[in-house]
Amino acid sequence: MTSLVGGGNDTDKKYDVITIGDCCVDLILSGGSVVPEFGQKEKIVDNYFLEMGGSCTIFACQAAKLGLKTAVIGRVGDDPFGNLILHRLSGAGVDTSHVARDKNVKTGITVVMNTGSDRAMLTFTGTIDAIGREDVPDDLLASTRHLHVGSYFLMDRIRPHYPSIVAAVKAGGGTVSLDTNWDPAERWDGGLKALLPLIDVLMPNENEAMAIAGTTTVDAAITTLRKVLPLLVVKRGKEGATVHAKGEDHAVPATKVKTIVDTVGSGDSFDAGFLYGYLNAMPLVECARIGSICGSIKTRAAGGIAGQIGLAELEMLIGKK
Repeated sequence: MTSLVGGGNDTDKKYDVITIGDCCVDLILSGGSVVPEFGQKEKIVDNYFLEMGGSCTIFACQAAKLGLKTAVIGRVGDDPFGNLILHRLSGAGVDTSHVARDKNVKTGITVVMNTGSDRAMLTFTGTIDAIGREDVPDDLLASTRHLHVGSYFLMDRIRPHYPSIVAAVKAGGGTVSLDTNWDPAERWDGGLKALLPLIDVLMPNENEAMAIAGTTTVDAAITTLRKVLPLLVVKRGKEGATVHAKGEDHAVPATKVKTIVDTVGSGDSFDAGFLYGYLNAMPLVECARIGSICGSIKTRAAGGIAGQIGLAELEMLIGKK
């Protein structure tokens, strides 16, 4: 199969996808007694794993592995964690020419306590929140077919500028997706309500959808959000995902995986898979199916990127080879 990186957008752009990177690493503690207790109590875990983290950088790796021309705008510290991030991004095929080293800031880190079916996270932001509007030139934004926005509530410096960033992307004929991730302050605004009408695709999970919409049920959240957005995709974990657009509603199941190692980065890989289909002008149900494959199969390995699927494997699974 020849990959149809086209869709309705300009195929002559330098990039298919650009994302503003929440550059950090994940220290994943898994199994055993992963819930800590104060009072100087020591608990034993089954394993640990150090890997590149960050919703946007994990997303970028999956997008690049699917053959999309992908770039990250970001900043890393001049430290071993920064080295790890650059190595992982470039190894996946991501353009890192817009990722700067900064000797004055530490690379961000998230400590993930993973039970296998759920997880809790503690984050030092560092380079996650190091990017300002001056780091995102309009000519670069005009060079992409699509901008993916993630970690909305962790990136305080850039957040107020998203309306102008989105405008620059759209002036160049591009489209924009948003996966807010969780709001640690649980206020669920920070300019989000004004930004939503400018977004082409919103991709929350069920809890995020309810929090964004201010509802107590997923169905009510869908009813509210679809009035604001042209395309809403709700990730539902082991239940798969649902897609909602004008005149269209689709449900796709999760892809079965023999052994789930961990779920870190599954939603980000789903986003990349969905957008692969979206930028190839595929039917929405097929976009969601590809997203489900990418999100589910990612769980077969520890960390956000090790289990990600490549284009050849994806094409075999969707019957294109």
